[in-house]
Amino acid sequence: MKKHLLSTSAIALGLVAAPASAQEWNLDWGGYMNQHVAFADVSGTAAAGIDYDGVGFHSNSEIFFTPSVTLDNGLTFGINVQLEAENQSTSVNAAGTSGTNSYIDETYMIISGDTLGRIEIGSENSAGYKSMVGAPSVTSMAINSPSISAFIPLSNVLPWNFRQAGISAWTEVGGNNDVDRISYYTPDFNGLTVGISYARNNGGNAVGSHNNSVVGSATLEDIFDIGVNYSQTFGTTSVSLAARYGSAEAIAPAGYDPETWGIGAQVGFGDFTVGAHYAENDNAASGAAGDQSGWSFGGTYDAPGAWAFEALTFQGEFDMTGTGAADEEYTAYKIGASRDMGPGVDWDIYAIYAEADDKGTAGTDLKGTVIGTAINLSF
Repeated sequence: MKKHLLSTSAIALGLVAAPASAQEWNLDWGGYMNQHVAFADVSGTAAAGIDYDGVGFHSNSEIFFTPSVTLDNGLTFGINVQLEAENQSTSVNAAGTSGTNSYIDETYMIISGDTLGRIEIGSENSAGYKSMVGAPSVTSMAINSPSISAFIPLSNVLPWNFRQAGISAWTEVGGNNDVDRISYYTPDFNGLTVGISYARNNGGNAVGSHNNSVVGSATLEDIFDIGVNYSQTFGTTSVSLAARYGSAEAIAPAGYDPETWGIGAQVGFGDFTVGAHYAENDNAASGAAGDQSGWSFGGTYDAPGAWAFEALTFQGEFDMTGTGAADEEYTAYKIGASRDMGPGVDWDIYAIYAEADDKGTAGTDLKGTVIGTAINLSF
């Protein structure tokens, strides 16, 4: 009976096309580690009384496990489990002994086939998030994400919400992150792929489990996302276009239903690539308080030999989050270069200027310059 039910369910999904013989699993795995050393010079009213200047360090590391098996019917079933390789928190046990612990990040199942497309089920970002593109970059210290706050404490001024438009092209509704959802991506139609995602809420596996990601005490349910990506090469010219939209219903306060949308593009001409994006998060609070927008623009040059170069900017705005409900702004510029030293080994050098500004009459500001280098290993 159990075997019959499993087969019936598979047929209903259109997943059984032919009997499958025993196959061997590909027990693949990999990972990366980025180690940064940089000198920071930080100033502004938000840095008063605290010395943020000097040499600092930042590490970003992850190990991922991606076993998969392809059946005789052509379908591939796989698993993606990502282990954060950094000590993320400190805990104290019953005996009073403290320690640090890492955690599992994304964990999801993949079902794919040439005519099926791809289905993802589990804890992962939405199709809208994964479809986007923004200004290109070659070094591993990002200004189009929260990473730069490792050296410049921009969160002293700004809301600095993870996965929202004020600091990133890659947005989620209300900033939800890696919640349990199902996503479907169409097969590639001459470079065009469309993806759609649904999450029951912005919590974990448990029914009714929620996590406060929107302004105030709001939590989310019925989170829908759609993403479109077109990537094609014409001779020595490459084009990548993207758009995304997402919405959800807020459980409380009632009627404040958040949305996010964005567009992005990259165009390559030989060794040069230029790109840009614009995105918004409508967090649906009263009077637009907490809404965010941001854009990026930049270019890269893949020089003959081992070096690649970059120059880019990110500009973000936060509505009515500052002193006296004033707007706040995030501005960042980066130039850098990366040298390919061998298989999976890169060396980065970069210079970044970033600032946060509260536009209120009694507002605060913070600005910083970072000169840094990094070794990036991937396998």
